Amino acid sequence: MTNGILPKHIGMIAVGSGMIAALIYLLMINVTLAHIEMVSGHVPFDMRPFGYGPTEATTLLEALGVEGRKYYLSHQITLDTLYPAILALTLIATICWFGQRIPNTRLLRFGIVLSIGSALFDYVENLGIVAMIWSWPEVSVPLVYAVSTATILKSVSTTVAVLFLLLVGFIWTRLSKSRPSPKAG
Repeated sequence: MTNGILPKHIGMIAVGSGMIAALIYLLMINVTLAHIEMVSGHVPFDMRPFGYGPTEATTLLEALGVEGRKYYLSHQITLDTLYPAILALTLIATICWFGQRIPNTRLLRFGIVLSIGSALFDYVENLGIVAMIWSWPEVSVPLVYAVSTATILKSVSTTVAVLFLLLVGFIWTRLSKSRPSPKAG
């Protein structure tokens, strides 16, 4: 599953990218998303795991006002452009790190696909939010439903990817530590 160089550094990659992802997540939750909610009085699109309809989208966009919509684009979307890739890197590196002891590479590949999927849905959501803000006040109903669907799929795939990582970690701890890790050759 990994080449000769990767096993030596995969743990550092997992921990380092995890720390960066956590920092960005905390910035988004405590600063940008909190600001968006404070300005608008509504939960931002990013924090609605069950989606939203045209009425909720219009209400949020109108409540944000011109400055709030600019802030969403310049601050939240900027951070959320970095976050999905770094989270995916964290998940993939950790799965590969723990997966060095797990013989079922198909299981590990499934986790990697989930991790990439969560990032892709997050990027689709971000693009959709940008499109809704740019098209304001003429936001189309199909666009809102498409972005809402991306939000739901992002939420589900990210949750499943994190749960999968916990499962891999559990399997990793249960496997005999006497089993040698695969050596690069």
